[in-house]
Amino acid sequence: MTQFRSCTSRVVPLLINDIDTDQIIPARFLKATDKTGLGRHLFADWRYSGDGSANPGFVLNKAEHAGARILLAGDNFGCGSSREHAPWALTDYGFRAIISTSFADIFRGNALKNGLLPVAVDPAGHASLCALVAEKPDTEITVDLQDQRIRLPGSMFLEFRIDSFARTCLLDGIDELGYLQSLDGAIGEYERRQTVQP
Repeated sequence: MTQFRSCTSRVVPLLINDIDTDQIIPARFLKATDKTGLGRHLFADWRYSGDGSANPGFVLNKAEHAGARILLAGDNFGCGSSREHAPWALTDYGFRAIISTSFADIFRGNALKNGLLPVAVDPAGHASLCALVAEKPDTEITVDLQDQRIRLPGSMFLEFRIDSFARTCLLDGIDELGYLQSLDGAIGEYERRQTVQP
């Protein structure tokens, strides 16, 4: 898993509530078992017109958002089915963090296990961030996992909480299996101490 400590970027505002996993990555693209290339199908039904051309009105197709790695979403992001392809598509596209007021539980878990940081902030903080991005679209913010803060211009910040185990895994760039493997020496020592002598 890709390590996450902090991410400084411009912000893509997609301020729609209840964006579900079928909107993030439509079901017809779920045949893939490889994460690579799924980013081109991210938000496909909004991003492309019926003839396959780019929809110029969709936020990801606007030049000012090219290369941005933080998505600012509406409430209840990632609801719907449990497909792991949703965080795969978001990370393959280049996103490292998503900021919302809330996330669907299964999506949050899948995101954290795939190196994508779901950051939940309170409604007042979310509103202030939306206003900042609307006023100055080229503003860069920093999502700092170590300090669990979103750093805004002018020394302002928003705090957020992340499950401590998921935070450890992201900071170290390891998944659950990698975490267990990192304890191999301690596990072996424990087993040696538990061995009953004849």
